[in-house]
Amino acid sequence: MHNVYREIASWLEPLGVNVRIDAVGNFRALYPRDRKSDPRLLIGSHLDTVPNAGRYDGILGVVIAAALIEAWHGEKLPYAVELIGFSDEEGARFGVPFIGSRALVGRVDDDLLNSQDAAGTSAEQAIENFGLHPADIPDAGLHANVCGYLEFHVEQGPVLEQLALPLAAVEAIAGQTRMKFAFRGRANHAGTTPMHLRADAVAAAAEWITIVEKEANAHPEMVATVGSVIASPGAANVIAKEARVSLDVRHRTDDVRVGAVEKLTEQAKQICSRRRLSLNYSTLLNQPAVAMDPFLIEQIEIAIGASGCKPYRMVSGAGHDAMIMAEKVPAAMIFLRTPGGISHDPAEAVLAEDVAKAIECGMHLLHQLASEADFLKGTPRA
Repeated sequence: MHNVYREIASWLEPLGVNVRIDAVGNFRALYPRDRKSDPRLLIGSHLDTVPNAGRYDGILGVVIAAALIEAWHGEKLPYAVELIGFSDEEGARFGVPFIGSRALVGRVDDDLLNSQDAAGTSAEQAIENFGLHPADIPDAGLHANVCGYLEFHVEQGPVLEQLALPLAAVEAIAGQTRMKFAFRGRANHAGTTPMHLRADAVAAAAEWITIVEKEANAHPEMVATVGSVIASPGAANVIAKEARVSLDVRHRTDDVRVGAVEKLTEQAKQICSRRRLSLNYSTLLNQPAVAMDPFLIEQIEIAIGASGCKPYRMVSGAGHDAMIMAEKVPAAMIFLRTPGGISHDPAEAVLAEDVAKAIECGMHLLHQLASEADFLKGTPRA
Protein backbone atom coordinates (compact mmCIF):
# COMPACT_ATOMS: atom_id res chain seq x y z
CA MET A 1 0.00 0.00 0.00
CA HIS A 2 1.25 3.49 -0.86
CA ASN A 3 2.62 5.47 2.12
CA VAL A 4 -0.19 8.07 1.96
CA TYR A 5 -2.82 5.34 1.91
CA ARG A 6 -1.09 3.50 4.75
CA GLU A 7 -1.06 6.65 6.90
CA ILE A 8 -4.77 7.35 6.42
CA ALA A 9 -5.61 3.70 7.01
CA SER A 10 -3.73 3.86 10.33
CA TRP A 11 -6.10 6.61 11.48
CA LEU A 12 -9.26 4.78 10.46
CA GLU A 13 -8.75 1.06 11.05
CA PRO A 14 -8.86 1.40 14.89
CA LEU A 15 -12.37 2.86 14.42
CA GLY A 16 -13.61 -0.32 12.77
CA VAL A 17 -13.34 1.07 9.25
CA ASN A 18 -13.03 -1.35 6.34
CA VAL A 19 -10.19 -0.04 4.12
CA ARG A 20 -9.42 -1.06 0.54
CA ILE A 21 -7.79 0.26 -2.65
CA ASP A 22 -9.94 -0.13 -5.76
CA ALA A 23 -8.72 -0.94 -9.27
CA VAL A 24 -7.86 2.66 -10.24
CA GLY A 25 -6.08 3.40 -6.97
CA ASN A 26 -8.91 5.17 -5.12
CA PHE A 27 -8.64 4.90 -1.34
CA ARG A 28 -11.97 3.54 -0.03
CA ALA A 29 -12.84 3.39 3.68
CA LEU A 30 -16.30 2.23 4.80
CA TYR A 31 -17.72 2.90 8.28
CA PRO A 32 -19.39 0.94 9.69
CA ARG A 33 -18.48 -2.34 8.03
CA ASP A 34 -20.48 -3.10 4.93
CA ARG A 35 -24.12 -3.98 5.44
CA LYS A 36 -25.57 -4.03 1.96
CA SER A 37 -28.98 -2.82 3.06
CA ASP A 38 -27.61 0.41 4.60
CA PRO A 39 -27.82 3.73 2.77
CA ARG A 40 -24.33 5.03 2.11
CA LEU A 41 -23.14 8.64 2.18
CA LEU A 42 -19.85 9.31 0.37
CA ILE A 43 -17.47 11.98 1.69
CA GLY A 44 -14.12 12.65 0.08
CA SER A 45 -11.85 14.48 -2.29
CA HIS A 46 -8.65 13.73 -4.19
CA LEU A 47 -5.20 12.59 -3.07
CA ASP A 48 -3.19 13.57 -6.16
CA THR A 49 -1.86 17.06 -6.83
CA VAL A 50 -0.04 19.19 -9.41
CA PRO A 51 3.67 19.97 -9.84
CA ASN A 52 4.95 22.50 -7.28
CA ALA A 53 1.71 22.12 -5.36
CA GLY A 54 0.38 23.27 -2.03
CA ARG A 55 -0.56 21.09 0.93
CA TYR A 56 -4.33 21.37 1.03
CA ASP A 57 -5.86 21.09 -2.44
CA GLY A 58 -7.74 17.78 -2.34
CA ILE A 59 -6.07 16.16 0.65
CA LEU A 60 -7.74 18.54 3.11
CA GLY A 61 -11.13 17.15 2.09
CA VAL A 62 -9.92 13.61 2.73
CA VAL A 63 -8.56 14.57 6.15
CA ILE A 64 -11.81 16.34 7.09
CA ALA A 65 -13.76 13.23 6.05
CA ALA A 66 -11.52 11.14 8.32
CA ALA A 67 -12.03 13.63 11.16
CA LEU A 68 -15.81 13.37 10.75
CA ILE A 69 -15.67 9.59 10.94
CA GLU A 70 -13.53 9.83 14.07
CA ALA A 71 -15.93 12.34 15.65
CA TRP A 72 -18.90 10.19 14.68
CA HIS A 73 -17.35 7.00 16.09
CA GLY A 74 -19.77 5.40 18.55
CA GLU A 75 -22.84 7.31 17.37
CA LYS A 76 -25.72 5.55 15.65
CA LEU A 77 -26.86 7.16 12.42
CA PRO A 78 -29.11 5.50 9.85
CA TYR A 79 -26.50 5.31 7.11
CA ALA A 80 -22.93 4.21 6.50
CA VAL A 81 -20.20 6.67 5.55
CA GLU A 82 -17.66 5.83 2.87
CA LEU A 83 -14.55 7.98 2.72
CA ILE A 84 -13.05 8.23 -0.77
CA GLY A 85 -9.60 9.56 -1.60
CA PHE A 86 -9.63 9.79 -5.39
CA SER A 87 -6.44 8.75 -7.14
CA ASP A 88 -6.30 11.14 -10.11
CA GLU A 89 -8.35 14.33 -10.21
CA GLU A 90 -5.85 16.82 -11.60
CA GLY A 91 -4.89 15.02 -14.81
CA ALA A 92 -1.30 16.23 -14.40
CA ARG A 93 0.31 13.02 -15.62
CA PHE A 94 -1.90 11.80 -18.48
CA GLY A 95 -3.62 15.05 -19.46
CA VAL A 96 -7.04 13.58 -18.62
CA PRO A 97 -8.52 14.59 -15.25
CA PHE A 98 -10.93 12.78 -12.90
CA ILE A 99 -9.74 9.23 -13.60
CA GLY A 100 -10.57 8.11 -10.06
CA SER A 101 -14.09 9.51 -9.94
CA ARG A 102 -14.81 8.48 -13.53
CA ALA A 103 -14.32 4.88 -12.41
CA LEU A 104 -17.12 5.24 -9.87
CA VAL A 105 -19.61 6.44 -12.50
CA GLY A 106 -18.52 3.96 -15.18
CA ARG A 107 -16.62 6.32 -17.47
CA VAL A 108 -13.17 4.74 -17.70
CA ASP A 109 -12.92 3.63 -21.33
CA ASP A 110 -10.16 2.43 -23.64
CA ASP A 111 -9.32 5.95 -24.80
CA LEU A 112 -8.65 6.99 -21.21
CA LEU A 113 -6.65 3.85 -20.43
CA ASN A 114 -4.54 4.39 -23.57
CA SER A 115 -3.66 7.98 -22.61
CA GLN A 116 0.11 8.33 -22.21
CA ASP A 117 2.36 10.39 -19.99
CA ALA A 118 5.48 12.22 -21.17
CA ALA A 119 7.51 9.02 -20.92
CA GLY A 120 5.09 7.05 -23.09
CA THR A 121 3.58 5.05 -20.23
CA SER A 122 -0.15 4.51 -20.64
CA ALA A 123 -2.67 4.95 -17.83
CA GLU A 124 -3.39 1.24 -18.07
CA GLN A 125 0.30 0.40 -17.66
CA ALA A 126 0.58 2.77 -14.70
CA ILE A 127 -2.35 1.05 -13.00
CA GLU A 128 -0.67 -2.33 -13.51
CA ASN A 129 2.68 -0.97 -12.30
CA PHE A 130 0.92 0.12 -9.10
CA GLY A 131 -0.05 -3.52 -8.53
CA LEU A 132 -3.68 -3.16 -9.59
CA HIS A 133 -5.75 -4.85 -12.28
CA PRO A 134 -7.48 -2.74 -14.96
CA ALA A 135 -9.90 -5.60 -15.65
CA ASP A 136 -11.35 -5.02 -12.18
CA ILE A 137 -12.20 -1.34 -12.78
CA PRO A 138 -15.96 -2.06 -13.14
CA ASP A 139 -15.89 -3.28 -9.52
CA ALA A 140 -15.00 0.27 -8.44
CA GLY A 141 -18.48 1.48 -9.44
CA LEU A 142 -20.95 3.07 -7.07
CA HIS A 143 -22.71 0.94 -4.47
CA ALA A 144 -26.43 0.59 -5.22
CA ASN A 145 -27.51 2.32 -1.99
CA VAL A 146 -25.42 5.49 -2.29
CA CYS A 147 -27.62 8.44 -1.33
CA GLY A 148 -25.18 11.30 -1.95
CA TYR A 149 -21.65 12.67 -2.17
CA LEU A 150 -20.11 15.51 -0.13
CA GLU A 151 -16.75 17.17 -0.74
CA PHE A 152 -14.89 19.65 1.45
CA HIS A 153 -12.29 21.65 -0.47
CA VAL A 154 -10.24 24.82 -0.26
CA GLU A 155 -11.78 27.54 -2.42
CA GLN A 156 -8.51 28.07 -4.36
CA GLY A 157 -9.46 31.71 -4.91
CA PRO A 158 -9.87 35.06 -3.12
CA VAL A 159 -13.66 35.43 -2.85
CA LEU A 160 -14.26 34.12 0.67
CA GLU A 161 -11.27 36.01 2.05
CA GLN A 162 -12.56 39.25 0.55
CA LEU A 163 -15.95 38.60 2.15
CA ALA A 164 -14.37 37.60 5.50
CA LEU A 165 -16.27 34.30 5.42
CA PRO A 166 -14.79 30.93 6.44
CA LEU A 167 -17.16 28.62 4.51
CA ALA A 168 -19.46 28.56 1.49
CA ALA A 169 -21.89 26.20 -0.19
CA VAL A 170 -20.98 25.57 -3.82
CA GLU A 171 -24.08 25.94 -5.99
CA ALA A 172 -22.45 25.01 -9.31
CA ILE A 173 -19.13 24.08 -10.88
CA ALA A 174 -18.16 25.97 -14.02
CA GLY A 175 -17.85 24.06 -17.25
CA GLN A 176 -14.40 23.78 -18.74
CA THR A 177 -12.70 23.04 -22.03
CA ARG A 178 -9.10 21.86 -22.23
CA MET A 179 -7.35 21.72 -25.59
CA LYS A 180 -3.91 21.47 -27.10
CA PHE A 181 -2.73 23.37 -30.17
CA ALA A 182 0.36 22.88 -32.31
CA PHE A 183 1.43 25.87 -34.43
CA ARG A 184 3.76 24.49 -37.09
CA GLY A 185 6.03 26.65 -39.19
CA ARG A 186 9.59 26.29 -40.47
CA ALA A 187 12.88 26.33 -38.56
CA ASN A 188 15.61 28.58 -39.93
CA HIS A 189 18.61 30.64 -38.94
CA ALA A 190 17.70 33.51 -36.61
CA GLY A 191 20.35 35.84 -38.03
CA THR A 192 20.00 35.30 -41.77
CA THR A 193 16.24 34.96 -42.32
CA PRO A 194 14.44 38.28 -42.99
CA MET A 195 11.36 38.93 -40.88
CA HIS A 196 8.97 38.89 -43.86
CA LEU A 197 10.22 35.45 -44.99
CA ARG A 198 9.74 33.68 -41.67
CA ALA A 199 7.17 31.06 -40.63
CA ASP A 200 7.74 31.56 -36.91
CA ALA A 201 5.61 29.21 -34.82
CA VAL A 202 6.29 31.03 -31.54
CA ALA A 203 5.33 34.41 -33.01
CA ALA A 204 2.05 32.93 -34.24
CA ALA A 205 1.33 31.34 -30.88
CA ALA A 206 2.16 34.60 -29.08
CA GLU A 207 -0.27 36.56 -31.26
CA TRP A 208 -2.97 34.03 -30.51
CA ILE A 209 -2.30 34.03 -26.78
CA THR A 210 -3.05 37.76 -26.59
CA ILE A 211 -6.36 37.06 -28.35
CA VAL A 212 -7.16 34.39 -25.73
CA GLU A 213 -6.75 36.99 -22.99
CA LYS A 214 -8.91 39.55 -24.82
CA GLU A 215 -11.67 37.02 -25.41
CA ALA A 216 -11.80 36.07 -21.73
CA ASN A 217 -11.95 39.72 -20.70
CA ALA A 218 -14.89 40.23 -23.04
CA HIS A 219 -17.09 37.80 -21.09
CA PRO A 220 -17.92 38.42 -17.40
CA GLU A 221 -16.88 35.50 -15.16
CA MET A 222 -14.95 33.77 -17.95
CA VAL A 223 -11.36 32.71 -17.37
CA ALA A 224 -9.02 31.48 -20.11
CA THR A 225 -5.45 30.30 -19.65
CA VAL A 226 -2.54 29.23 -21.83
CA GLY A 227 -0.50 27.55 -19.13
CA SER A 228 1.99 25.61 -21.24
CA VAL A 229 4.11 26.80 -24.18
CA ILE A 230 6.75 24.46 -25.62
CA ALA A 231 8.92 25.69 -28.49
CA SER A 232 10.86 23.40 -30.80
CA PRO A 233 13.76 23.15 -31.34
CA GLY A 234 14.05 25.60 -28.45
CA ALA A 235 17.38 27.25 -29.33
CA ALA A 236 18.01 30.99 -28.96
CA ASN A 237 19.40 31.37 -32.48
CA VAL A 238 16.84 29.22 -34.31
CA ILE A 239 13.38 30.31 -35.49
CA ALA A 240 10.94 27.89 -33.89
CA LYS A 241 9.39 25.39 -36.25
CA GLU A 242 6.71 24.40 -33.75
CA ALA A 243 4.98 25.83 -30.70
CA ARG A 244 2.76 23.49 -28.70
CA VAL A 245 0.40 25.31 -26.35
CA SER A 246 -2.43 24.43 -24.01
CA LEU A 247 -5.80 26.14 -23.66
CA ASP A 248 -8.10 26.09 -20.63
CA VAL A 249 -11.43 27.96 -20.83
CA ARG A 250 -14.03 28.03 -18.03
CA HIS A 251 -17.45 29.61 -17.54
CA ARG A 252 -20.63 28.82 -15.63
CA THR A 253 -22.69 28.92 -18.87
CA ASP A 254 -21.85 26.25 -21.41
CA ASP A 255 -23.05 28.17 -24.47
CA VAL A 256 -20.77 31.10 -23.63
CA ARG A 257 -17.78 28.82 -23.06
CA VAL A 258 -18.31 26.75 -26.20
CA GLY A 259 -18.80 29.87 -28.31
CA ALA A 260 -15.56 31.37 -27.04
CA VAL A 261 -13.63 28.17 -27.73
CA GLU A 262 -14.98 28.01 -31.29
CA LYS A 263 -13.99 31.63 -31.86
CA LEU A 264 -10.48 31.08 -30.48
CA THR A 265 -9.99 28.00 -32.66
CA GLU A 266 -11.03 29.97 -35.74
CA GLN A 267 -8.65 32.80 -34.77
CA ALA A 268 -5.78 30.29 -34.52
CA LYS A 269 -6.60 29.02 -38.01
CA GLN A 270 -6.64 32.54 -39.44
CA ILE A 271 -3.30 33.44 -37.83
CA CYS A 272 -1.68 30.32 -39.26
CA SER A 273 -3.10 30.95 -42.72
CA ARG A 274 -1.84 34.54 -42.75
CA ARG A 275 1.61 33.55 -41.47
CA ARG A 276 1.93 30.48 -43.75
CA LEU A 277 1.84 27.97 -40.91
CA SER A 278 -0.20 24.83 -40.34
CA LEU A 279 -2.28 24.11 -37.26
CA ASN A 280 -3.17 20.92 -35.41
CA TYR A 281 -5.47 20.89 -32.39
CA SER A 282 -7.45 18.48 -30.27
CA THR A 283 -9.84 18.60 -27.32
CA LEU A 284 -8.73 16.89 -24.13
CA LEU A 285 -11.76 17.77 -22.01
CA ASN A 286 -15.18 19.25 -22.70
CA GLN A 287 -16.83 19.21 -19.29
CA PRO A 288 -20.28 20.85 -19.04
CA ALA A 289 -21.10 23.09 -16.11
CA VAL A 290 -22.64 21.09 -13.27
CA ALA A 291 -25.23 22.29 -10.77
CA MET A 292 -24.94 20.90 -7.28
CA ASP A 293 -27.92 19.19 -5.65
CA PRO A 294 -30.45 21.82 -4.43
CA PHE A 295 -31.46 19.85 -1.34
CA LEU A 296 -27.87 19.34 -0.22
CA ILE A 297 -27.06 23.01 -0.86
CA GLU A 298 -29.91 24.01 1.45
CA GLN A 299 -28.76 21.54 4.11
CA ILE A 300 -25.19 22.83 3.89
CA GLU A 301 -26.40 26.41 4.36
CA ILE A 302 -28.34 25.34 7.46
CA ALA A 303 -25.24 23.54 8.79
CA ILE A 304 -23.00 26.55 8.11
CA GLY A 305 -25.45 28.74 10.05
CA ALA A 306 -25.59 26.22 12.90
CA SER A 307 -21.79 26.48 13.09
CA GLY A 308 -22.05 30.20 13.79
CA CYS A 309 -21.06 31.32 10.28
CA LYS A 310 -22.92 33.36 7.71
CA PRO A 311 -24.22 31.12 4.89
CA TYR A 312 -23.01 31.99 1.40
CA ARG A 313 -23.35 30.40 -2.04
CA MET A 314 -20.81 30.59 -4.84
CA VAL A 315 -19.76 29.05 -8.15
CA SER A 316 -16.54 27.05 -8.36
CA GLY A 317 -14.29 28.02 -11.22
CA ALA A 318 -12.16 24.94 -10.62
CA GLY A 319 -13.24 21.45 -11.55
CA HIS A 320 -13.74 18.88 -8.80
CA ASP A 321 -14.65 15.22 -8.45
CA ALA A 322 -18.11 16.38 -7.30
CA MET A 323 -18.94 17.34 -10.90
CA ILE A 324 -18.32 13.76 -11.99
CA MET A 325 -20.15 12.20 -9.06
CA ALA A 326 -23.16 14.44 -9.77
CA GLU A 327 -23.78 12.40 -12.92
CA LYS A 328 -25.05 9.53 -10.77
CA VAL A 329 -25.85 10.77 -7.24
CA PRO A 330 -26.82 14.00 -5.48
CA ALA A 331 -23.56 15.88 -4.92
CA ALA A 332 -22.52 19.04 -3.11
CA MET A 333 -19.42 20.87 -1.93
CA ILE A 334 -18.33 23.01 1.00
CA PHE A 335 -15.55 25.53 0.34
CA LEU A 336 -13.07 26.73 2.95
CA ARG A 337 -11.46 30.16 2.75
CA THR A 338 -8.05 30.26 1.05
CA PRO A 339 -5.77 32.94 2.60
CA GLY A 340 -4.33 35.10 -0.16
CA GLY A 341 -6.44 33.23 -2.69
CA ILE A 342 -3.32 31.19 -3.55
CA SER A 343 -3.54 27.58 -4.73
CA HIS A 344 -1.52 25.16 -6.89
CA ASP A 345 1.53 26.70 -5.22
CA PRO A 346 3.50 25.95 -2.03
CA ALA A 347 2.11 29.19 -0.51
CA GLU A 348 -1.38 27.63 -0.43
CA ALA A 349 -2.77 27.83 3.11
CA VAL A 350 -5.81 27.41 5.34
CA LEU A 351 -6.75 28.81 8.75
CA ALA A 352 -6.99 26.30 11.59
CA GLU A 353 -10.18 27.96 12.84
CA ASP A 354 -11.76 27.54 9.39
CA VAL A 355 -10.95 23.84 9.39
CA ALA A 356 -12.54 23.56 12.84
CA LYS A 357 -15.66 25.31 11.51
CA ALA A 358 -15.74 22.97 8.51
CA ILE A 359 -15.67 19.93 10.80
CA GLU A 360 -18.38 21.46 12.98
CA CYS A 361 -20.44 22.17 9.86
CA GLY A 362 -19.92 18.58 8.74
CA MET A 363 -21.15 17.17 12.04
CA HIS A 364 -24.30 19.31 11.89
CA LEU A 365 -24.83 18.18 8.32
CA LEU A 366 -24.46 14.47 9.15
CA HIS A 367 -27.07 14.77 11.87
CA GLN A 368 -29.42 16.79 9.67
CA LEU A 369 -29.28 14.18 6.91
CA ALA A 370 -30.03 11.43 9.42
CA SER A 371 -33.59 12.74 9.75
CA GLU A 372 -34.20 13.04 6.00
CA ALA A 373 -35.80 9.73 5.08
CA ASP A 374 -36.45 10.67 1.44
CA PHE A 375 -32.80 11.61 0.91
CA LEU A 376 -31.59 8.35 2.46
CA LYS A 377 -33.74 6.37 0.02
CA GLY A 378 -31.91 7.89 -2.93
CA THR A 379 -30.43 5.60 -5.56
CA PRO A 380 -27.84 6.22 -8.31
CA ARG A 381 -29.27 8.17 -11.23
CA ALA A 382 -29.54 6.51 -14.63
